[in-house]
Amino acid sequence: MFFVVGSGFRGFHIRFRDVARGGIRIVKSRSVDNYLTNQRTMFDENYNLASTQQRKNKDIPEGGSKGVILLNPGAAQERPKECFTKYIDSLLDLLIKDPSKEKIVDLYNKPEMLYLGPDENTAGYVDWATLHAKKRGAKFGFPWKAFFTGKSPTIGGIPHDEYGMTSLSVRAFTEGAYEKLGITDWSKVNKLQMAGGDGDLGSNEIKLSGAENYIGIVDGTGVLVDEDGLDKKELLRLAEERLPNSYFDKSKLGPKGYLVLIDDVNVTLPNGEFVANGLTLRNNFHLTLKKHYPENFINLFVPCGGRPSALDANNVHNLIDEKTGKSIIPIITEGANLFITQPAKIILEKAGALLFKDASANKGGVTSSSLEVLAALSFDDEGFHKHMCVDETTHEKPEFYKSYVKEVQSIVVRNAKNEFNMLWKLKNETGKPFSELSDDLSVAINKLADELSSSKELWDDDVTFRNNVLKDALPKLLLNEIGIDGILKNVPTAYLRAIFATRLASEFVYTRGIDANPAKFLEYISTLKRKFEN
Repeated sequence: MFFVVGSGFRGFHIRFRDVARGGIRIVKSRSVDNYLTNQRTMFDENYNLASTQQRKNKDIPEGGSKGVILLNPGAAQERPKECFTKYIDSLLDLLIKDPSKEKIVDLYNKPEMLYLGPDENTAGYVDWATLHAKKRGAKFGFPWKAFFTGKSPTIGGIPHDEYGMTSLSVRAFTEGAYEKLGITDWSKVNKLQMAGGDGDLGSNEIKLSGAENYIGIVDGTGVLVDEDGLDKKELLRLAEERLPNSYFDKSKLGPKGYLVLIDDVNVTLPNGEFVANGLTLRNNFHLTLKKHYPENFINLFVPCGGRPSALDANNVHNLIDEKTGKSIIPIITEGANLFITQPAKIILEKAGALLFKDASANKGGVTSSSLEVLAALSFDDEGFHKHMCVDETTHEKPEFYKSYVKEVQSIVVRNAKNEFNMLWKLKNETGKPFSELSDDLSVAINKLADELSSSKELWDDDVTFRNNVLKDALPKLLLNEIGIDGILKNVPTAYLRAIFATRLASEFVYTRGIDANPAKFLEYISTLKRKFEN
């Protein structure tokens, strides 16, 4: 844990493994009361986000981490970048051993490997942080180019929003449910979504949604609803231009459609309902669905944004039919982190909902970020600039970059499908809720990976097997371009051990289940060795 205090903020950074990666978010407060609430919950929010990240990161070498910067009330609310730069500089002060500066008391005395990324209110500062780490000579166990993910393509970043990385895994779970339930005509799926065209997840969810019938989108600007289906071309326009609901062309709404913005007051909806305050409607819309839609009308709910714990055990009854005790929404894919609390998830699943939690569905982005880090570690500076950096003037993408992005996308989808299929199998075998099985799966993979990463036998005693596992785990394009010897030379040993351990653990659990008894694992290793020999 890192704790940073500055003149306009306080911040934490929490990680669950030495080799870890996660986003840095800035939390703003609308009022002093709101600030005091955020202050009380700040550490819990940071810890829970990092914990979720740890479960989500089961397929990648980095463990879970997260950083939270809480801006002080008053002037600091208007100076988020200044607070961000001080926070990053404070971390660098502790991570970079500079003999010319005051001595840092370091009882751990090992290189700290922090891989950071963008999160709420920080996406615009990532390039600065990357280049600032370069300026300060960041070489603490990894090069500056791996310090931050989510950076611009001109300095080797792979933008999640441009390539829909997170949404690809969310969609894999939704479409997996369609396949298992025999739903082939997506146009008959009535869909409600939190977060719209101006967000990464929201915009790409719209682009990937095919013929699904959108009957509502709630975002930061307001509530957009049409029972007969929102105009898909107009939604795609907003998604392509990254625009929120407030830019929706109202002439495209049907007789049952409406757009209520957060600043609107005293509005009468087409069904005669009176709305006194648009902000209140927006904040509570997901809790008033029974009032706004016909019975059993919504088939799919995809939260792609919203504050943590928006649905909890105290308000989840609003999504349960009082007469039948059933969930009013049959399929829920949680794209946004922590939107639904674990107790609320369990309640919804017991009420019959198919609910796929964030730690399972929302892992495409972390997979992409991990592979972005891996490319930065594997290439030297010259190779990284040649193969991973888009030309600043012409915006031309290197051929390697274009192919690597496609390989990353395929790995994202493959990992999501592997997890979905194992969860479905475990659900049929145990009857446990997906929300619990998701945690069981994560714990099983992470526990086995931790044990394997600290095991000298598999890593040191059989170099051929070790290298074969790494070659099986590493992206083929990197292997073809750099070779296994080059990667072994450039990538820190701790990171390679994490790749090795995670690959063995995740493939074992996805193919053989969460029961990692020694006999079953030895049989798995023997099978792998025979595979490599062939």
